[in-house]
Amino acid sequence: MSVATITETSTTVAPEVRPAVAPEARPTRAPHPMLQSLAPLLLDAGVPMAAYYALKAAGTGTVAALAISSAIPAVRVVWGIVKNRRLNGFAALILCVNVVSIALSTVTGDPRLMLAKDSAVSSVVGFGILFSAFAGRPVMRTALKPAVVKASAARAAAWDRLLETSARFRRFERNFSLVWGTALVAECAVRIVGAYTVPVDTMVALGGGIMIATIVLAIMLSGGLAVVPMQYMVGEEAERV
Repeated sequence: MSVATITETSTTVAPEVRPAVAPEARPTRAPHPMLQSLAPLLLDAGVPMAAYYALKAAGTGTVAALAISSAIPAVRVVWGIVKNRRLNGFAALILCVNVVSIALSTVTGDPRLMLAKDSAVSSVVGFGILFSAFAGRPVMRTALKPAVVKASAARAAAWDRLLETSARFRRFERNFSLVWGTALVAECAVRIVGAYTVPVDTMVALGGGIMIATIVLAIMLSGGLAVVPMQYMVGEEAERV
């Protein structure tokens, strides 16, 4: 994963008819919901990558630099568990993947194995998103809904009605999860191949670039296949009511 700024998908939404009520105070601008959801994934690449090159510049060996930089995501997970005082299955899985892979790589002295394990986070998240989509409980809804309803009570109500009554609307929502899940699984496969075919120092930086490209592509595809049509449907439903 790598640090990147994700901008909102450019869309055109049908104008919303608002009831004649007293104007409300302008809400504080919050970070884009997609950025909030993906920030932990992005940090798990950008910070370790910077740490790796800093350690290499300081004269640290390749395996040691990879081991130390790879421990950063594990430390973040542990801190989240301590801070929230709760251990969930996903956090535990990521922590185990990092700890086991660091231990194996240190014993075998194989830096490529350490690079290959980085794709585990993407694959776990990707398969989790795909499973939730086919199970009818898409985990990406928490990021998608705010981007569609745009902090409007009328649009939020329209979302709820469409989710209950429109199979087409639910299909668009599933498309959103399918795009993101597939993109992350594909990114995992590309990084595994790169880990064993590209020079280690090059692959450390290339891995971040692959993740950024994956996110940009997923934003573009999910916008056209889900976000834009869902915004249009929500706008029409809000106007109709």
